[in-house]
Amino acid sequence: MATESSSSELILPEVHCNGYASLPPCLRLHRTLDVCTESFESGDLARSERAVAALVEILNSIVDPPQSDSGDVVTDDSVAENVLEEIYEFLSSPSSNQTMIEALSLELPKVVVKFVTLSDRCREMVQSIIESLLVSCSPRDMLSILCEALACQIGVSKSPTYFIPLLDGISKILPCIQRRHLEQVKVALPIILNILHASSSESDEEDKDNLRSLFGAAVNIGISIQGVCGEMVGRIKDELRGILGLYALQNIALISRIKHADIISNYCSLVVQLSQFLSFCGFSCFGLITGSEVTSVIDEISKDDVDDGDFLTFFPFAANGAALAVIWGHVSNEVREAAMKQLTTVLSKIQSNQSERWLAIGMLQPILSSIYYSWEIKSYCIDMLVILMDGSNSGEQNDNDTNFSAFMPNLFAALQAIQRIIIAASDVSLRKKAFSTLRKLISDLPLSHRFDMLKALVIDCNSPSMIAILIDLVREEIVAERNQNTSLENIRDIHLERRLNPFWSSCALDLVELVLKPPKGGPPSFPEDSDPVLSALNLFRFILIMESTGKTNHSGVLSESTLRKAYSEWLLPLRTLVTGIQAENEKDESELADDILCALNPVQLVLYRCIELVEGNLKHS
Repeated sequence: MATESSSSELILPEVHCNGYASLPPCLRLHRTLDVCTESFESGDLARSERAVAALVEILNSIVDPPQSDSGDVVTDDSVAENVLEEIYEFLSSPSSNQTMIEALSLELPKVVVKFVTLSDRCREMVQSIIESLLVSCSPRDMLSILCEALACQIGVSKSPTYFIPLLDGISKILPCIQRRHLEQVKVALPIILNILHASSSESDEEDKDNLRSLFGAAVNIGISIQGVCGEMVGRIKDELRGILGLYALQNIALISRIKHADIISNYCSLVVQLSQFLSFCGFSCFGLITGSEVTSVIDEISKDDVDDGDFLTFFPFAANGAALAVIWGHVSNEVREAAMKQLTTVLSKIQSNQSERWLAIGMLQPILSSIYYSWEIKSYCIDMLVILMDGSNSGEQNDNDTNFSAFMPNLFAALQAIQRIIIAASDVSLRKKAFSTLRKLISDLPLSHRFDMLKALVIDCNSPSMIAILIDLVREEIVAERNQNTSLENIRDIHLERRLNPFWSSCALDLVELVLKPPKGGPPSFPEDSDPVLSALNLFRFILIMESTGKTNHSGVLSESTLRKAYSEWLLPLRTLVTGIQAENEKDESELADDILCALNPVQLVLYRCIELVEGNLKHS
């Protein structure tokens, strides 16, 4: 016996003796199918396995042929179509061996999906082959086989085209399973959601049609699960409905992450169908925008089965999907009619309740913060924030520290996200809208925490221009406090004074010092920090003039110790720095030097005015 032979010769020696390798692919396939049939009918298990392997090898050689001498890989579409038709006719034949079909079902879905991109006819035949296997084989076995095929294909390509026939197959087979539906759904959904996430994350405009078809197949799977729910009762039905709801929310979030143009018009019909699942699963507008019902469903699913912890990790964007579902309902009349008919009433209710408003802001914050959502979606998210804040009353104050502390992390993250939009968005109208929203959200914070939040934003911010904007907002808050005419003359407790008027106190000077005397040491950097330095100087000058004119000293700025500190530690070092930079750049005739001098001019004007004011007040102190 020969010790070295080709794999095909080892598999099918009976056909190689007559020049098997030189035969046309369709004829080779036909003879291989004949050998398969013969080996299965004879009960020769080893020969049957080799015959199936040979069949798979033939299919792979057609869909992925070796390179030609020129280095090109050429697949004959007509040959591929004929081969798939041959397989389909074989599977559909009443005389085909059932055991053989079941053996082929283990391998065919994984290999035939590779043909879907060759031609429309190939795609149709792949669909037909999978449907034929669904009819002939055990539903539970086919569900596992299709999931395995999905897992294999995602390791090769994330193009949505390859997954559509497999997902369509799953949507058809789920209703055919007779028992243990919940367990089967829990097996299938993780791989399905991984496919949807991977395909949507790496898609481009050219994939738009195929991606819509992919999510269309995902919607069909949801329809199948909904149908299965109708056959269930009790706790299992409730859990399956909860899973369907999370599945719908995850899909809405994944669709919203697609960065294609005009996402609302292109994917609206899919979101309408997904939103209908939410109504079926008992989700309400209020529960979605506040996140309460998503949390409740997750708690219920994980309560009775500790193993569900891993399963629930496959729904990481379900909470985002809840807020996004409401956003889609606001933007699209079709979605609103499908599942959001109470949206206007719910938003009005949230507008008038500060805690519920903060819950809703917390739900929107991850969308604003994420880099995976497009500017279009973020713009709609800002619109939703504007609506929620329109009903707020800046005079409505909730100074319960314990209550606010629960919301503070999400509110701070939301403010940071809006800052990034103001800085990075290319659309001017979006930047303006984001800035207006930032101001409204800050004014909605409890007065006793508002300054601390602004100071934290300044410390955390890396954009000099944004820092300057935040300092200007502090100045606006000082004006607002002063206009309230709150008398502090009889207040002896400095902590109470700070709580009542945190801006119109020494806190504002702390912020000035933060900019003019950076904690990291050394003076500010020029010209990079020109904007925040100018804003800090303007704020300091403003406080000096206001206190001097009003003959007050709420901020402590007129005390001799504060004046001397400002003079020696803030203003004089800054004057030395600015003077040196000016002298250096006046000798340079480059365009960069001109830019630096232009940035210094307004800083110098305000700086020297501040020095004059401090010197004047020191003479009178």
